[in-house]
Amino acid sequence: MNRRVFSVRLRGSSAAGLAVAIGLFLAALPAIGQDLVCTPFHANGIYALGETAGWTVALPKGATAARAQYNYIIRKNNADNIATGFLDLSSGSTTLTTAIDEPAMLYVEIAASTSPAPPAESAGAAAKAVPIHLGAAVVPWRLQPSVARPGDFDEFWDAKLKALAAIPINPEITPTATDKPGVQLYTIKLASVGSHAQGYLAKPAKEGKFPALVIYEWAGVHALQPGTVTDRAAEGWLTFNVDSHDLAPSEATGVTPEYPAIGNGDRERSYFLNMYLRDSRAIDYIASRPDWDGKTIVAMGTSMGGQQSLVAAGLNPKVTAVMVNEPAGADSNGDLHGRKPGYPKWPSDNRQAMQTALYFDTVNFASRIKAPVVAAMGFIDIIVPPVGVWIALNQVPGPKEAIPMVDSNHNNLTPDKIGAYEARSKEVLGILVRGGEFKPNQELTRPK
Repeated sequence: MNRRVFSVRLRGSSAAGLAVAIGLFLAALPAIGQDLVCTPFHANGIYALGETAGWTVALPKGATAARAQYNYIIRKNNADNIATGFLDLSSGSTTLTTAIDEPAMLYVEIAASTSPAPPAESAGAAAKAVPIHLGAAVVPWRLQPSVARPGDFDEFWDAKLKALAAIPINPEITPTATDKPGVQLYTIKLASVGSHAQGYLAKPAKEGKFPALVIYEWAGVHALQPGTVTDRAAEGWLTFNVDSHDLAPSEATGVTPEYPAIGNGDRERSYFLNMYLRDSRAIDYIASRPDWDGKTIVAMGTSMGGQQSLVAAGLNPKVTAVMVNEPAGADSNGDLHGRKPGYPKWPSDNRQAMQTALYFDTVNFASRIKAPVVAAMGFIDIIVPPVGVWIALNQVPGPKEAIPMVDSNHNNLTPDKIGAYEARSKEVLGILVRGGEFKPNQELTRPK
């Protein structure tokens, strides 16, 4: 059996006062501060229906094993508890296993304990402060939406795209200084519905036609980094980094951080309406440039940038490839159906918000995507739960590739765990920038 070994370190809180309190509690516990070596039964973390999923859990070589005990909780889709218990590592190692007969993600939380009593739903502040997390998937290619797609979804968005098409792009292109050799940098502003799409664009400083790369931004309100586009332009790309807001790319303020809540009970007022239309406008603009090669437009992003990439591809058939890492915005109604939802966390106790969210959920755009899609998901991601990423990917009708990252939380929390996405995206972009055609590995999305 092919297995991969990885280590998970127990970590204290970053808050100084809480860290002191936790430290006093943990001082009496054995093996705290040491690594647990957790070896998944399957290296890719994926299991068949009813198959025993699990890990061998061991103290590191040379660690003191006396009285080393850990409580655990196993949750289905990080929502419903399906098992609790304790791991007795007094012998140095043990196994943690479970099996279920339905498609799901498994989320495991392990916390240090002084007794073998299983944890309650709330395991206590001290235990919660230093968890170990593990993840696995059971036939994830069979995961399906929790709520049906609105019957007028296409009608709604096609009307919005028609209104967008009636507005001239009117690009404002401002040459911008850069110290990157061999590239030209510009600040871009485009007319859109009720707002402007803005960002940085860079291209090789030579005559020619180039493949296009449109990069969308993660959540928050922040200034864009010119290096995002100039580095790619140096590789040969015509690159456009699109701000998520109607802000100049150098601006870091001007929109409330609570923007996801704006208009969340009305599809005509949702903040995401104009954001998504700006995303499509960026594709229209890059395709209108005389220095585009007329062949390749890649939509790319992480977290909310991945969310926007999937939406842009669903709205605009000019997109020819999609590359996303832990894309947000999926399974918006999951909290009502036994699935922990992720960003932007539409309020599940608000019926109107739940209905509105369906018009902005990536799951419902995915079936409109004509381009091949590569999507990475972190199996222990609590900001963008992997169940939603899988569900969205499963709706894509064409070729698609899943990149399971079994020990990755969200990219900003575990940046050292997203190597599989970084390697594959570099490989795919390398193929495309040279004019080649990449073929998604569909082993985990359309298994035999």
